[in-house]
Amino acid sequence: MKNIIYSKTFPILAFLFAFLSCTNLEEEILDESLTGTGQAETVSGSIAPAYGYLRNVWLHTRNFGLQEVASDEAIIPYRGGRDWFDGGKFIAVHQHLTTPGNALVGDTWTDLTLTLSRAVAAEERLKLEVSSDAKAQDALYEMIAMKAYLNLQLLDNWGIVFKKLSSNQRSEILRGQEAIDLIESDLLSVVNVINSDKGPGRFSKNAVKALLARLYLNAAVYRNPYGTPDFKAADMQKVIQYTNDIIAGPYSLSPEYFELFNDNNNSNREIIFSLDQRGVLQTEHSRWAYWSISGDLVPRPEWPNTRGTDAAALTPDFYQTWVDAYGNVDPAKADARFFQENTIIPENLKNLTGVTPANDSEQYYCVDAKSFQINRGILRGIIWGPRKDAAGNILKCADGKVRIYPVINARTSGASRAYVDHIKQVDFTDQGSLHHTGYRFSKYQFSSTAPDCCNYSGVDIVLIRLGEIYLMRAEAKLRSGDNAGALADVNTLRTSRKSRPAQTPAALSSINLNILFRESGFELYWEGFRRNYQIRFGKYEGSWTGKTDSDVNKRLFPIPQKAIDGASNLVGFLSQNQGY
Repeated sequence: MKNIIYSKTFPILAFLFAFLSCTNLEEEILDESLTGTGQAETVSGSIAPAYGYLRNVWLHTRNFGLQEVASDEAIIPYRGGRDWFDGGKFIAVHQHLTTPGNALVGDTWTDLTLTLSRAVAAEERLKLEVSSDAKAQDALYEMIAMKAYLNLQLLDNWGIVFKKLSSNQRSEILRGQEAIDLIESDLLSVVNVINSDKGPGRFSKNAVKALLARLYLNAAVYRNPYGTPDFKAADMQKVIQYTNDIIAGPYSLSPEYFELFNDNNNSNREIIFSLDQRGVLQTEHSRWAYWSISGDLVPRPEWPNTRGTDAAALTPDFYQTWVDAYGNVDPAKADARFFQENTIIPENLKNLTGVTPANDSEQYYCVDAKSFQINRGILRGIIWGPRKDAAGNILKCADGKVRIYPVINARTSGASRAYVDHIKQVDFTDQGSLHHTGYRFSKYQFSSTAPDCCNYSGVDIVLIRLGEIYLMRAEAKLRSGDNAGALADVNTLRTSRKSRPAQTPAALSSINLNILFRESGFELYWEGFRRNYQIRFGKYEGSWTGKTDSDVNKRLFPIPQKAIDGASNLVGFLSQNQGY
């Protein structure tokens, strides 16, 4: 497979001329052939740059982190006064005190607009090929869908979209209803003609229908981002129409919830659209898997360099929603989406009373390195995993299997040496910012193909799946007065997670907007949805750990100052969002 190398002037030409902002002059060299053989031909060589750069858009330090940390779901304190401060960008976003110079916001803007410029360039090139190459027509439809998808992200984050038909034309910036109309027009132009036989890593008819449903469901917010949303009956009916079509299609809900986020999930029948990480691109990543887990945990013992980073944790507020829902029953026992036990500790080792790192030399069990799996879902309390000797080698049993111990907190020493014990409380105080504080997200499998903490993964990043479709239909029904229909959809989703029957969530007896919002958090956590749902359900101006700001202007992020400066020669072209 050859590398397609774009000139280092490409970002300037495609980005400045297309969107009149600023970007890095260095262009990454990507292995971008979707064919897998030789130099990419015209069609795959046109669309691969856009598909390939989606992995940057959805990095932990780009759009994924922006969505998670701005919400009540995740928090990243200044760990131990030395890790994850990064100029205060995560703290400011979480507190809704973001400024136009915030790097998390700016980097997300750059990668979204750069990917959009790639899609525009691909669309223009493919239009020249359709008369001589039949494959170019399908690819052209995909790039139109890609443009709409990226503009939808921009609309959600900043309340604007870019309208651009050719590379020699200056972009037009649209807001409100005009922005909705542009995205709708692009999606409707391809929804009935786009090909659907290329797998979940490419845009398909049902992926486009899902984007239309998202657009109509959020249209009330996009029309009036600072006011009380007016959910129009016509919009809700369109949501129901498109979600009906998808639910009647070839997809099915996954009985094992965490199989959606496992190695080789490309074939999972619930997934509609995903970031393909099967080695087609040499830029796969494990960020959604490693970002939250402890830096002292080795999740793949056959690769001793694998680890977590002690970054994001659940806010105590988000965790409490699970406790409130299940009362005296531990949510790990009540809901298969909350926890999956994979690290099976022998009964004789579970009781750690009186056991410390100073006397635990025999407090281990043996397991084949490739068979070891960390627990999934929400990690609480003391965690178990491989241990290394002073030289950095994984300790092994006499038969060559790996020893699994309680994991030692490397930041403790001497008589105070302790295990990693994830506690509920995490905040921006010195004590609340220690590396072990906060329960952790472990939703994605740490891939067996990842030799270090960050790179390579056989796990596709899930961007649209059937579970979300059921939730959208339930919400549209509920906002249309069909409570029974909404309840049926939510219960179908809950009771579908039945591979571990003892943990299958019980059907609900009633539904309202607050319960539906809570249910969306249980189903979609750690997938980048929470901020969007909070705004639509009127929860974004609330208070939670580390955040008290209630300014409605913060529903949109500030347009990066570097973008405004880059367009300063065109008066009025790019104006700052209100409140910044």
